[in-house]
Amino acid sequence: MLKQNLQLKLSQKLSPQQIQLMKLVQLPTLAFEQYVKQELEENPALESGKEEAEYDEFADEFDNTSDEYNDSDVIDMNDIDIDAYLSDDEIPDYRLHANNYSDDDDGHEVTFSAEVSFHQSLINQLNTFSLSDEDYIVAEFLVGSIDDSGYLRRSVQELTDDLAFSQNIYADETRVAQIREQVIFQLDPAGVGAFDLQECLLIQLRRKKPSETIDLAIQIITLAFEPFSKKHYSKLQQKFNVSDELLKDAIQEIERLNPKPGSSYSGSNVQVEQIVPDFTIKVVDNELELSLNGRNAPELHVSRDYTTMLDTYKHSKERTNSQKEAVFFIKQKLDSAKWFIDAIKQRQQTLLITMGAIMEAQRDYFLTGDEAKIKPLILKDIADKIGMDISTVSRVASSKYVTTPYGTRLIKDFFSEALKNDQGEDVSTREVKQILQKIISKEDKNNPLPDDVLVQMLKERGYLIARRTIAKYREQMDIPVARLRKIL
Repeated sequence: MLKQNLQLKLSQKLSPQQIQLMKLVQLPTLAFEQYVKQELEENPALESGKEEAEYDEFADEFDNTSDEYNDSDVIDMNDIDIDAYLSDDEIPDYRLHANNYSDDDDGHEVTFSAEVSFHQSLINQLNTFSLSDEDYIVAEFLVGSIDDSGYLRRSVQELTDDLAFSQNIYADETRVAQIREQVIFQLDPAGVGAFDLQECLLIQLRRKKPSETIDLAIQIITLAFEPFSKKHYSKLQQKFNVSDELLKDAIQEIERLNPKPGSSYSGSNVQVEQIVPDFTIKVVDNELELSLNGRNAPELHVSRDYTTMLDTYKHSKERTNSQKEAVFFIKQKLDSAKWFIDAIKQRQQTLLITMGAIMEAQRDYFLTGDEAKIKPLILKDIADKIGMDISTVSRVASSKYVTTPYGTRLIKDFFSEALKNDQGEDVSTREVKQILQKIISKEDKNNPLPDDVLVQMLKERGYLIARRTIAKYREQMDIPVARLRKIL
């Protein structure tokens, strides 16, 4: 039996140039530089640097309107217009220079200091222990399994299984546990090799000179870790029946411990991301000037050697199949180079247009530096203003930085939701968060302010905010509840 049905499908296909542009727009300056270098390495038809003067005679554009790629293996050389590939782009079109970039910005060398890594330091300490060959291999394996914070994130059973598969060491779980406790726990900094925070704190406390305070601290961590973590000090005092002074000293002793012993190691090879601003905003005669980082405007051109190859083929009387295949390859590389240059040009235009609209929207802030003057702004506002898609604005805002007279800021920091004050005016949520943070920073730490009181204090300042909204803002700023902010 024959069945018929009708389906309506809506699909959108992006051209290679559009996909490339979206990828380029999202990249920050350093990543963009690496992407350009990679493209220069992969495409021999693309070259960097200033173009030779002879190129000025080529004024015509590449004619790619008739180029269509398919999966056919047949090369029809009649479809290739050689003359169209013997020209170059107009040079001023894609060369956008910035005033804030100097030729010697890349001329300095960065010096690095060679330091012993965290894990290498642990390995060096293992050499001071008298261990059998097999025990040393087990201990070395445990050290290698410690993360950068100093913790072992796998159980003894998992570690034992890994030893059998990777090192061909069939150790007993009890033996592995003993090596962890007798060897790894003795390494510096104190606390490395623990499974969790509770064990990490206990290791550090047991390294200290015994005293009444230390003994109480060990009991608190061992028997009442959950009430301690939630700062239920009254329950702790009731459970251990100690004086306020002794309990206070024990808690202070615990708070001085290091919850992440590995991260505090001076030789830890932790790489910090380098931020290179994409834009610079200056205030000149009470007017704003926007400029694009020069690293975002590389000088690129099509290789003259490739155009010479095509010119040679054009005047050749005999054309072999190998020559035809070579010309087809050259054509593809030239297309790719042209597309890449155009994508860079569009990227620069997109960045400048988007940032220009954001600068005008937050003009009061960029002129004064007062964060209270940051207006409510959402991505749709900028997208509607510049006539671009919201996703494009998001790509620019989420990964780009701008240098202002008041510091370097992430562009997305200038976007915030709006709420109404008691006068019916729209105010930025960022402004409310700043006021909330100031209130909490000035509170009495022995008697911190609960959310209900914060609601009332903000109401007195003209901000009508619900209690759940206050809680949401606190969480966004990593501020705990009043009970956890209390200090004895």
